[in-house]
Amino acid sequence: MAAMNKRTAVPGFAIGCFLFYMLLPIVATYAFSVATRWDRSILPEGLTLDWYKAAFTDQWFIIVFKNSLVLSISTVIASILLIVPTAYWVHLRVPKARPLLDLISTLPFAIPGVVLALGLIRLYARPPLMLARTPVMLVAAYVIFTMPFMYRPVANSLEAVNIRVLTEAAQSLGASWGRTLRQIILPNILPGILSGGLLVFATIFGEFTIATFLVGARYKTFPMQLVYFTRRDGRIASAYSVISFTIAWTTSLVILWIAAWGAKRTSGGGKHPTKGHTTGVVGD
Repeated sequence: MAAMNKRTAVPGFAIGCFLFYMLLPIVATYAFSVATRWDRSILPEGLTLDWYKAAFTDQWFIIVFKNSLVLSISTVIASILLIVPTAYWVHLRVPKARPLLDLISTLPFAIPGVVLALGLIRLYARPPLMLARTPVMLVAAYVIFTMPFMYRPVANSLEAVNIRVLTEAAQSLGASWGRTLRQIILPNILPGILSGGLLVFATIFGEFTIATFLVGARYKTFPMQLVYFTRRDGRIASAYSVISFTIAWTTSLVILWIAAWGAKRTSGGGKHPTKGHTTGVVGD
């Protein structure tokens, strides 16, 4: 009995240390964002919301928040439109190309953001394109930068379902390629798409390097303003960080709720497979 308790205590202690290590910086950031002063003792000397008030009343807050939100959502949509059909086609029709696609999807990990930004500027700053230093080019760069985060969950979801059987069944009932992808494949790989979308959104909302090099002050983003206050007042910068954390967590909860709702709806529809799936494929 004592040996069993010892074997149980060791993993519990390791997990506790890991959680403490991961959560301590976040808790400290939250505490610093509401501290009146925290430089002479181990605990904050007072509590205040003045730093949040300063952050929310900053003239750039709404602008940078909107810019980052638009960039994040646009990148998620562009990634889904580009990567999902490509991954589906490769897994279905060109399975020998999957290792090459896996290799290409890992390249953004090996290419620093600075190199990617400078390369895009040199390539697209020339006429007649002149797309460099525009939000359009920034979204295109973000799609490349976040490709692994979108492709890997989608590829795992495609490998988890028999897409060949689903596609052949849909086409035997008269569905086109677009309708098969939209009404049959997408609902089956929705968890992977949502997971990839969450990773892309969280990454882009907090991305600083590529945005600074590609657009700079022409299209200021939330992280740019955060870095600005880091150099000016760390307490306001902490408030900005907390707001960014909160947005990421809220987005995660919303996406998880959507995934749970979709899974519940799918399981509910599974009680009448003939009525639901057949109508979905061939009906108008």
